[in-house]
Amino acid sequence: MDVQTASADIVVPDIAEIGVIGAGQMGSGIAHVCALAGYRVKLLDVSAEVLEKALATIGRNMDRQLAKNQITAEAKAEALARIATGTDYAIFATCDLVIEAATEREEIKRKIFASLCPVLKPAALVATNTSSISITRLAAATDRPAKFIGIHFMNPVPVMKLIEIIRGIATDEATFRAALALAERLGKTVAVAEDFPGFIVNRILVPMINEAVYALHEGVGDVRSIDTAMKLGANHPMGPLELADFIGLDTCLAIMQVLHEGLADSKYRPCPLLVKYVEAGWLGRKTGKGFYDYASDPPKPTR
Repeated sequence: MDVQTASADIVVPDIAEIGVIGAGQMGSGIAHVCALAGYRVKLLDVSAEVLEKALATIGRNMDRQLAKNQITAEAKAEALARIATGTDYAIFATCDLVIEAATEREEIKRKIFASLCPVLKPAALVATNTSSISITRLAAATDRPAKFIGIHFMNPVPVMKLIEIIRGIATDEATFRAALALAERLGKTVAVAEDFPGFIVNRILVPMINEAVYALHEGVGDVRSIDTAMKLGANHPMGPLELADFIGLDTCLAIMQVLHEGLADSKYRPCPLLVKYVEAGWLGRKTGKGFYDYASDPPKPTR
């Protein structure tokens, strides 16, 4: 059988209902874009309060799109009506695809998959929104490695056009094509990455942020000088330290640790100052303080 014939024989799974695990910034953004694209969405988190907050955030973000004439009031109402929430994994029993968008810690993701897989229908696909962890290793923690794939959305999801799609060693062609079809329906552009630590975006971006923290740590420049230099000298829309605060310093550190452990190269060693900030609980915008203090307007550098 030639390649073309074999390719024609592949049946791409039809996706009508999507589950999202985690109603934080990434999970709510994924639910938002999927619902607007016409998918039924099931959104899960640990408490009703978290889910109510997520729905309010989705509504506000859709209002921004409405104000810019990117969507209609009718489209907003229909999208919000497609999102159902819950705190029990049983809500995913009818889903065709479930996307995990929890904290960037492998042990947490493994526990999630242990709870998720028993409730899924046999044909359901599973995806992770991990920004750096091995897809192959996460897939091996499930009962369906062939139906497991990395679908890495960028933050903020409704605004950013890119999706990285990463196959694990066991991911089958039908699952890969289903992920491509999803990205197309969401109006996203795909970058296909190999299953190496950090994939493409974070393999390049987060070490740059880490280097900016080293420059701060070594006194090469202060926070404002470093960010101004990169915004005006390299035409970046945000400085690297401002961007780190936006991403979350705990997430930046977790990615650097994955790169350092996975690639065993000293150039990926997390900056000690980044570690200190995380230990202090200064994680960026989400905690009100990171390289900037967000209690004032405009935010003041903390170093």
